[in-house]
Amino acid sequence: MKLKYIYSFLFCCFGIFITTAQVPNYHSENLEVVADLGEYQAIGLSVSSDNRIFVSFPKRGGAYKNGLVEIIDGKQIPYPNKTWNKNKSGKKSFFSIQDLYVDKDDFLWILDSKPAPSGSIFQEKGEEKEGQFKLLKIDLKTDEVVKVYTFEDLDKTKTALNDVRIDTEKQLAYFSDPGLAAIVVLDLKTEKSRVLLSNTKVTLSEPDVVLSYEGNEMRNADGNPFQSHINGIALTHDNAYFYFKPINGYALHRIKTKYLADENITEQELLNKVETIGNTVITHGMVADENNNIYLTSSIDYSVKYVDEAGVLHTLVQDKRLLWPDSLGVGSDGYLYFTCAQINMEETWNDGKDKIEYPYQVYRVKLPK
Repeated sequence: MKLKYIYSFLFCCFGIFITTAQVPNYHSENLEVVADLGEYQAIGLSVSSDNRIFVSFPKRGGAYKNGLVEIIDGKQIPYPNKTWNKNKSGKKSFFSIQDLYVDKDDFLWILDSKPAPSGSIFQEKGEEKEGQFKLLKIDLKTDEVVKVYTFEDLDKTKTALNDVRIDTEKQLAYFSDPGLAAIVVLDLKTEKSRVLLSNTKVTLSEPDVVLSYEGNEMRNADGNPFQSHINGIALTHDNAYFYFKPINGYALHRIKTKYLADENITEQELLNKVETIGNTVITHGMVADENNNIYLTSSIDYSVKYVDEAGVLHTLVQDKRLLWPDSLGVGSDGYLYFTCAQINMEETWNDGKDKIEYPYQVYRVKLPK
């Protein structure tokens, strides 16, 4: 039986209202700062079973020091070593890390994704015709890279691999790809990838949904709005369901992973298997915990929310410091960890004015009981 959100229409209307009105000065004593990152913009974050915290930084033209660090006692330690963070050969260095994920077997997966400008959601400029992509698998017991995937069968002029989740049971990697407006499935054994549900109603953004913060629409100098197709994704702890949605849109979708794994299913049959759960929020990142709560970042109202197994939406934390909350990681210590990328504060979206509130920070908040 499909879940139903009891708030759907009301919340969607309220969501539109709060984008055009002055937002209250939210503050939560439950929000804790884990680390100050200075001028370095973090996007990816994940947490291991023994609560090791990993944070990644993209190369987007701003301040850059390391692509990947482990946070130890609030300090940034280059990971897996200095060589990977300093080497520029391309083979043993990072292009631009977009996402991190620690799987159920405690391997750290690194999505190193630098799309061509034509596929980037950030409207970046450049002459590169093809993007650069790889997926790395690190054994956290040895801190060694044990496998690298390079996506030789993807169209690198258009693809923009964004988030990754690993199905340890089926040995598959699931990606959101806003460039192709699709779900990409990588077979970790054969290294072959499949592009699914491309440019369908469940993977495309809603063109009428324009992000707005305290009355200011998120548009560039040419008046074009920020837009992203399928972006945030989550995989339930039992590997049974894959959740996904675009940033520009309220509808949350899910599909059983057994259908994503079926290489014989047609596109229409696959589309028919997608469940549209209901309207939620403007979401950049998602993650699931062991109780199958689905956590969603909600930048419009400076919050992180979650949907419980009964389908009820809750606000976990709301604070004006949560400027574009992005990637999340669930710790076994009872905390949800996350980054805030502050994309909406960048000069591209503010008439050439940099409104970033330094330092960038890593936060945590207690998980629901």
